[in-house]
Amino acid sequence: MKNSILTCSIILTFLGCSNNKKSDSMIDTKTEAINEKVDSLLSKMTIEEKVGQMNQYNGFWDVTGPSPKDGSAKTKYEHLRKGWVGSMLNVRGTENVKEVQRIAVEETRLGIPLIIGFDVIHGYKTLAPIPLAEAASWDLEVIEKSARVAATEAAASGINWTFAPMVDISRDPRWGRVMEGAGEDPYLGSKIAKARVKGFQGNDLSDDTTIAACAKHFAAYGFSEAGKEYNTVDIGTSTLHNMVLPPFKAAVEAGVKTFMNSFNELNGVPVTGSSFLQRDILKGKWGFDGFVVSDWASINEMISWGHAKDKKEAAKIAATAGSDMDMEGYVYVEELANLVKNGIVKEAILDDAVRRILTVKFELGLFDAPYKYCNEENEKNNIGNKEHHDAVLDVAKKSIVLLKNENKILPLKKKGQKIVLIGDLADDKNSPLGSWRLGSDDNTAVSILEGMKKYSENNLIFKKGVELTKDPVSFTSEININTTDESGIDEAVKAAKSADVIVMVLGEHSFQSGEGRSRTEIGLPGLQQKLLESVYNANKNIVLVLTNGRPLTIEWADKNIPAIVEGWQLGSQTGNAIAQVLYGDYNPSGKLPMTFPRNIGQIPIYYNYKNTGRPNRESHVFWSHYIDSPNTPLYPFGYGLSYTTFKYDNLKVHNGENFSTEDTIKISVTITNTGDYDGKEVAQLYIRDLVGSITRPVRELKGFEMVALKKGESKEIVFNLTKKELGFYNSDGNYVIEAGDFEVYVGGNSATKIQGKFTLN
Repeated sequence: MKNSILTCSIILTFLGCSNNKKSDSMIDTKTEAINEKVDSLLSKMTIEEKVGQMNQYNGFWDVTGPSPKDGSAKTKYEHLRKGWVGSMLNVRGTENVKEVQRIAVEETRLGIPLIIGFDVIHGYKTLAPIPLAEAASWDLEVIEKSARVAATEAAASGINWTFAPMVDISRDPRWGRVMEGAGEDPYLGSKIAKARVKGFQGNDLSDDTTIAACAKHFAAYGFSEAGKEYNTVDIGTSTLHNMVLPPFKAAVEAGVKTFMNSFNELNGVPVTGSSFLQRDILKGKWGFDGFVVSDWASINEMISWGHAKDKKEAAKIAATAGSDMDMEGYVYVEELANLVKNGIVKEAILDDAVRRILTVKFELGLFDAPYKYCNEENEKNNIGNKEHHDAVLDVAKKSIVLLKNENKILPLKKKGQKIVLIGDLADDKNSPLGSWRLGSDDNTAVSILEGMKKYSENNLIFKKGVELTKDPVSFTSEININTTDESGIDEAVKAAKSADVIVMVLGEHSFQSGEGRSRTEIGLPGLQQKLLESVYNANKNIVLVLTNGRPLTIEWADKNIPAIVEGWQLGSQTGNAIAQVLYGDYNPSGKLPMTFPRNIGQIPIYYNYKNTGRPNRESHVFWSHYIDSPNTPLYPFGYGLSYTTFKYDNLKVHNGENFSTEDTIKISVTITNTGDYDGKEVAQLYIRDLVGSITRPVRELKGFEMVALKKGESKEIVFNLTKKELGFYNSDGNYVIEAGDFEVYVGGNSATKIQGKFTLN
């Protein structure tokens, strides 16, 4: 075995890293020890080996088969054996990971282990709801637990780094990647970012059930013009600092180990080459000590964007700007060593990047135990077990949002009610898994039909209606929506006529959202709207269950259908979660993390908008409005009903109305369950800073709390506002708190009317 003596000696040199949680002093000692080991190793590395640590390759050959003999795969293989690869992605399974790790550790000169990356977005094998749906739970504990399940399964399969969480704020549901984030609000997004980072990384990164998290996409990717994937971004500094950056900063505060930059430009500069974002803000002002990986070949793409004339210049720009690792771009490995040798790029830039990368590897415990993530027993026991399925079922139920329930049509009766279930998606075991589920197996979701059969098989009739797609759909294929075959409509209508209740499951296929899945129309695709109206004309007693990855424009349904349930794409346990809500075994408590527009022309539409010069002059035509649609959304941010009802009253601002900026302002409100069921309500607190040196939004979320109330029960809920909630970022990115008058609102969504006021002196 090549270089085995040297490899063993180096690995022994870098032993350390206990798996137990330490006191602060012991953590500092541990950090110092790691720093010493990194410096020692760095001093032994050639320039080519340093560049190699900055090079990430996609899995490129069947690692259990023969080594590649020609082409780019052979080149990559040779680079791996030379120690010119620091990370690989899309290699999974203990057998495969162990083999690539063996080459890195046992056949290279220094034996530096690889970090293995994978897109573990909302689960590995056992899938939780898509992240946008999880955000609708507003339950930080279950979101953290969901990420913990994902980390445990991924780690058991050899993976030690996920490209998640995506913390991009977006106000445009046309953008397909809204399914991967937490919605439109920076406060909620920041809380969820911290929860997901903690879930992935745990309390000790060296534990073999944890994986390094990655905050992406840095920054402003969610503000792509027209919601079109990979498009230009052009926003002001106020929007950047107050809307875009807070969740990223929260991820840093939570200890996230890596960042990923994005494809968009900002202020005319591709963010992959932005020193302002990566050096000045992230690594400078915020003190981020992890490393930054490019998005797929984004360093190379600066050439086609007209920002770099060739790979040599792209490598110089990206490395200098602070992009530490090149994902599948071939730019660093081909150009960077010569740039350093010729004095064009300082070696200190390489040292900084490599020090960051090696530190994360030490923190993961890879130098102590390179094969720690290759435990076949863990792979057998920690993937797809009952505990994990129970966990994703729990978060799936809590992610469902009840949008409408006229005449108390829900919950359904478990006996004595003839129910007709209609919709291609109701019998689908693949689409409910959601997009971005590369580690899972197709057709493994519990379908809604299967879930409902557990309750009322004898009284349940299923009719497909119309097929959503014409051809099989995959993650990388174009989607061929059925717009011509109406053959199933008549049969569905006939069955609906004799039903007590019709449950219609309509929405998007999972691969109509996600990366590269922007849409110019976000209504019900294909023939589903025609099916819905045809059934409605036969029997109006309809429950519409939406399965989708983004807000949809369903204004007709809102006007006509008595009950609407936002069911998202809920992962492996979709059918069980939706059935338990429909039949009342779980009272829905979800709240929307994004505004639902009435129509496509309202987009972008979001709750925390600014007042324009003429926001409310309805006495004549010259004010800020549409002439063909209201300004109000179909469903506002934070909206969600329950089978019971809640009353808010007695809002109090305690200890007067005048405060200093150092005071904690106590806000209380009484919530009463006034309905017939026990239930949970997400109480939300919003503020408005009436006058500022930078104009402030009409409302800003600054607190929320899940409250469980039995029917008839009342509780007083207390929120505390501090300077952390009352300030904002100026155009230079500095946090300021200004004296002045504030309004405070508390209620069940962002349109609540219950308000108080106070003044900062």
